[in-house]
Amino acid sequence: MGKGNEALTESYFYILLCLHRGPLHGYGIMQETLSLSGGKVKIGSGTMYGATGNMIKKGWIEETEGSSDGFERKRMYRLTDEGERVLADEIERLRLLLKSADEVYGRG
Repeated sequence: MGKGNEALTESYFYILLCLHRGPLHGYGIMQETLSLSGGKVKIGSGTMYGATGNMIKKGWIEETEGSSDGFERKRMYRLTDEGERVLADEIERLRLLLKSADEVYGRG
């Protein structure tokens, strides 16, 4: 894990995780997050667009060609190589946390 990496928020983590599977639009990411988290994590549209804007600035994701529903173009996002690295680092960090918790707390 790289030095100085901060933990990702749940929203950032799930957005990157969803995009690891391939490009998606914002609504698709919100629905996939709800599904992956068993309904426990809900990303609202305001959070979604604020987070995607910040992650574009950081170079973790980028906009890609979107589809059109006849009225407006949907914003599609995809993970960059840097975004893949950030996601991998976060998964490694979470695994270490769980390993430590298992050592201390034990497995139910």
